[in-house]
Amino acid sequence: MQYRSDTSRPQLSLFEGVIAQRALPLCSAPPAYSVRPESLSELSLSGSIDHCHLLLTPILRELSEADDKRWLTLIAPPASLSGTWLRDSGLNRQRVILLQPRNGQPPLELACKALGSGCSHTVITWQDKLSNTERNRLRAAASLGEARSLNIRLGC
Repeated sequence: MQYRSDTSRPQLSLFEGVIAQRALPLCSAPPAYSVRPESLSELSLSGSIDHCHLLLTPILRELSEADDKRWLTLIAPPASLSGTWLRDSGLNRQRVILLQPRNGQPPLELACKALGSGCSHTVITWQDKLSNTERNRLRAAASLGEARSLNIRLGC
């Protein structure tokens, strides 16, 4: 048996073939949609308090220097991240706001308000564990305020 190449039709690569199968008819317009990056991230740090601070410092510094002119908001940071430590870490203090819940308000509720307001580009929380419901609340609030939510778990 001999293989005969049909040169009248162009050969598609495997990748192009997969795309061609999913392509819309020529007369149809492609669907309009926007790709949004994940609005909630989580970071878990463990080890000595000094080591955790060493790893956390450049992240917070970078976020405080973001091109976005809105706030970097820290919701109820742990006592180890004192005001003195924050000043000494080189953060742009004019772009960072610390919020503490009052009157028994849960930190997550305050975070959702900060995210949804649109006044912050990133809101950082320190929750040990987030349930799926809490994650969804943070994502929805972040989407509403076009912000990002970062939850940091410190096991220091």
